[in-house]
Amino acid sequence: MAFVAASCNGLLFGGIAIGVALGGVMPLPYGPVAAIEQYIRAQPTAIQVIAVAVFASSVPLAVYAATAGAQLRQLGVTAPTAAIAVTGGVIAAGALGLTGLLAWTLSRPEVSGDGALVTTLYYLVFLVGGAGHIVALGLLVGGMAISGQLSRSVARAGLAIAGLCEFTTLVLIWPKLGPILPVARVSALVWLVVAGAWLLLRRNGIRPD
Repeated sequence: MAFVAASCNGLLFGGIAIGVALGGVMPLPYGPVAAIEQYIRAQPTAIQVIAVAVFASSVPLAVYAATAGAQLRQLGVTAPTAAIAVTGGVIAAGALGLTGLLAWTLSRPEVSGDGALVTTLYYLVFLVGGAGHIVALGLLVGGMAISGQLSRSVARAGLAIAGLCEFTTLVLIWPKLGPILPVARVSALVWLVVAGAWLLLRRNGIRPD
C-alpha cells in the first residue's frame, strides 16, 4: 500500500513540477481573468503534462482505497470506518481523474480561444481538484485513522489531517483561505504512505507504538 500511495504522489507532484518548470505557476482562478486566458493560450504543453499526470495519479489512489478497505476488513474492522475510507478514497480518486480531464480540455486550441469557456473550466478544475478532492481525501484519512489498526501517533496525526481536509470547504466561502489547500493535500497524501506502511507491519504481526 505504501508503494501505491507513493506512486500516486510521484505521478501527481512530479507532473505538477514538470508542468511548472515548462510554463510557470498557474494563476489563481479568482485572480485577473486576462492572466488566466493568457496562461491557457500560451502554455498548452505544460497544461497537458499536468493534466495527464493528475489523471494518471487517480488510478493508484483508487487502488489504495480499495486495498485499504480490504486490509481493514481482514484485520477485523467491522465498524463503518472501512466503508468510509473506501468511499472517500473512491470519490477523491474520481475527483482527481475528472480534474485531469477538465485540465486537458483546456489545452485544446478550439477551447482556449473562448474566454468564457476557459474561465468556467478553469474554475471547475480548481473546485474539483481543490476542495472537492481534498474533502473526500479527508474521509479516506479519517476512516483509516479511527479504525483502531494504527499506532496512536499515526492515528492522531491522521485525525488532525482529516480535520484540516474537511476545513478546506471554507475556501468556497473565503477564497483567501486557498493556501490551506496544498497544505492539506500534501499532508494527507504523505500520511497515506505512512499509514500504508504501518498496515503492512500490522498484517505481518508487528505493532510498533
